Amino acid sequence: MATRYLGPQFDIHGGGLDLRFPHHENELAQSSAAGLPFANHWVHNGLVNVNGQKMSKSLGNSIFASEFLEEARPLVIRYYLGAAHYRSTLDYHDGALIEAEAALERIEVFLDRAERRLEGTQFAGLGVELVPVEFAEAMDDDLAIPQALAVLHDQVRAGNAALDAEDLGGAAVIQSKVLAMAEVLGINPMAVEWHTAAHDPASVALATLVEKLLEDRAAARKERDFTSADRIRDELAAAGIQIEDTPTGSHWSLE
Repeated sequence: MATRYLGPQFDIHGGGLDLRFPHHENELAQSSAAGLPFANHWVHNGLVNVNGQKMSKSLGNSIFASEFLEEARPLVIRYYLGAAHYRSTLDYHDGALIEAEAALERIEVFLDRAERRLEGTQFAGLGVELVPVEFAEAMDDDLAIPQALAVLHDQVRAGNAALDAEDLGGAAVIQSKVLAMAEVLGINPMAVEWHTAAHDPASVALATLVEKLLEDRAAARKERDFTSADRIRDELAAAGIQIEDTPTGSHWSLE
């Protein structure tokens, strides 16, 4: 089958760690005996646990893709599934997707802040989208994605600090690095393929309500009614919505 569809030699042969012996060793022996170069790299992924137990039909703890997609945005699920090293055990537990959502939102918030703040300035689009050396080294080290993600989040923190300090040139360079790394990992929230997930009815309803409150707050500030403006800000903060006042207007994000 491999010869028919992939030829006598191909790059990667994948499979779970439980298939390495005897299945893959026998497959390699048979192919070698037939004189075929076969696979250049054998890549074995770790197994999936659910709350510390191996996921299996016999235990009745299997998670199906359709159920998984009901729990979180597709981009969050992709982040979660790709965050662990491919050879390590992936343990799904209550709260795992919440943690992934929080980590991904840190990336989204920075990129959104940077895009808004840099728009119309000389620094917009200034950076060249190249990944940092540390990120490339991690990816070259047997796809060490946890270490690569650590580099990504370090850059996000540095980017937010640059924006806070009004270092727009530095923020633009970091923005380009973050975009490049997110693109390599397939988790770029600015990519077109992920935008449709943000237009579900609940997200649209929330955005409509918050934008109306921001308009009321702006009107109150214009009338120098700072008591009402502060009340709206505090009410939004109590609901987990952070307000950022910038030269281009007030913007919001979920904390």
